[in-house]
Amino acid sequence: MQIEKASLTGFCFGVRRALNMMEKAAAEKGGIASLGDLVHNRQVVDYLESLGVRVICNLEESQGGAVAIPSHGAGPEVFQEIEARKLPLVDATCPIVSKAQRKARDLRQAGFQVVIFGDPDHPEVRAVLAWAGEGALAITEPEALLARGKIPRRLGIMAQTTQTPKAFSLFVAKLSELALAQMTELRVVNTLCPSVHLRQQAAQELARRVDLMIVVGGHHSANTRRLAEVCREAGCEARHIETVAEVDAAWLHGKERIGVAAGTSTPDQAVEAVMARLQELAGQSR
Repeated sequence: MQIEKASLTGFCFGVRRALNMMEKAAAEKGGIASLGDLVHNRQVVDYLESLGVRVICNLEESQGGAVAIPSHGAGPEVFQEIEARKLPLVDATCPIVSKAQRKARDLRQAGFQVVIFGDPDHPEVRAVLAWAGEGALAITEPEALLARGKIPRRLGIMAQTTQTPKAFSLFVAKLSELALAQMTELRVVNTLCPSVHLRQQAAQELARRVDLMIVVGGHHSANTRRLAEVCREAGCEARHIETVAEVDAAWLHGKERIGVAAGTSTPDQAVEAVMARLQELAGQSR
């Protein structure tokens, strides 16, 4: 049995930047409150907690101390409330997400109604919607826009940063086919994350050469779920796990080549632990 890791795995620039900022802030301030999980990975959150980073759900829980905005970002009203409360701020928003927020604001100011191709319950999407203003919505199927009734005359389309280029292109094409006749102007803004796309490409390339893909990352991580999806699109069986404890030896029966990929918020040590366990199981099968 051969075990191979994708050519690109683990932390992206945005996650590594956010983690470094939190480590520094915790050391300098003797603790800090994060307004939600910094990233969607339990191991990273637990590590930060050991440094004095506690997760809060609202600013009332900050107790007047320093507050961090996680990598998924926050709406403008959150920043306004932090300023009004005069709380020290550490803004760990991913630069790619910050760019998407600015694009949403610019579209709104230019008179466009914003539609985001993405999960409306994801914190990144909720934050971008807040910057996009009244009437903005997040959907995954173009028909959902038509179901709302009258189509906006000027429509701006963006994507959740972790979506795949293929899925976003298909969404735009289908929405154009269904609704373009009712619009005077359609503006498409590419807000996809290059780092996520490169990991998707690496995972899919490996998936085409193996019998099984093990995709490591938080179960609530959108980019990790998307990695598993692109592996399946390549015709490969894919298992999404968060920790090495979830590896099931039964998955390997009859498999000759196993690939391993990981999301942008997955620590290197989590990937290496999975690689070591797979090598161990491979040795037992000889």
